[in-house]
Amino acid sequence: MAAPKVPETKARQGRKGVPVLIVLIAGIILAMGAWWIAEIYGVAIAPEQPVSDAEHTID
Repeated sequence: MAAPKVPETKARQGRKGVPVLIVLIAGIILAMGAWWIAEIYGVAIAPEQPVSDAEHTID
């Protein structure tokens, strides 16, 4: 018993990928925003003067 023939247009699982593309682009934009906030926070908590290596040496 053979499976019935279904036209290609009816066999598709969904429409074209525009909504998926929008979700992917929105996700990338959100990830970039989170990275940007983390960068600003990292700069804000960074020490003003870097510590020299002489202060970290072990005698």
